[in-house]
Amino acid sequence: MLVETIARGLRFPEGPVWMPDGCVLVTEIAGQAVCRCAPGRPAERIAQVPGGPNGAAIGPDGALYLCNNGGMAYTEVPSRGWILPGEQPADYRGGSIDRLDLHTGVLTTVFTHCGEVPLKAPNDLVFDAQGGFWFTDHGKGRERERDRGAIYYALPDGSRITEVVMPLDAPNGIALSPDGRWLYVAESFTARVWAWEITAPGTLALKPRARVHGGRLMAGLGGYHLLDSMAVDRAGNLCVATLGDRCGITVIPPEGGSHRHIDLPGPMPTNICFDASGTTAYATLSAQGELVAWKWSP
Repeated sequence: MLVETIARGLRFPEGPVWMPDGCVLVTEIAGQAVCRCAPGRPAERIAQVPGGPNGAAIGPDGALYLCNNGGMAYTEVPSRGWILPGEQPADYRGGSIDRLDLHTGVLTTVFTHCGEVPLKAPNDLVFDAQGGFWFTDHGKGRERERDRGAIYYALPDGSRITEVVMPLDAPNGIALSPDGRWLYVAESFTARVWAWEITAPGTLALKPRARVHGGRLMAGLGGYHLLDSMAVDRAGNLCVATLGDRCGITVIPPEGGSHRHIDLPGPMPTNICFDASGTTAYATLSAQGELVAWKWSP
């Protein structure tokens, strides 16, 4: 597999979004920015985003919606050229959902709370066909404690936000099946992917289970692995960025069960997206600050 480097020198990139003009927008969590990347051109910062811009998606109004995790502490590894993320920083500003107008560059905050519950570290989001969006709140880690995570559903005009599933263990990537019937979420530290049937916008069918959130287990990785963000390819496979013993993309069929692995270079592939045809994949290699691409075969 030939992997092409599209951009270098990014400050912990995440949230890749393919655009119709062929460029890819990425967030820089450590750089607190949104960048435009294209082959043969230097990455261009198009907006500053205070805090920690993470997952991103284009909304029905054409704006870029951002999960803002509020910032992270980092460890620099100069000998390797890596940036490694850590726990909640001293200057943590709280989590939010932000909106970036790509025409004017104006950044606004859409949500900081769900009712009285503050958002801790929104991580990834996906829009449905009705124009609403699902998002995960990964939570923050501190020296002796870690937040419990949740799944939310919201409307981009700020009129509605609902906590749908809580608790989860560090929910990260989130995606929808091509027909919009199933919601998928990856938990980072358990290395599990869960699925819920969507019965109406913002409503899930929850199976009654003691001490479990009511989802269907799609896959659980053995060994030392962590799961990050994900996308669904044109065949309906879940493509999950995977860290640990083998770094790359874990490809899980829509029925769940057995999976395959695609190796990628570096310690932290964190997210993936596809072009409109679904034949090119793009992934953020966050620790070394790169966006890469390769031909995709479901």
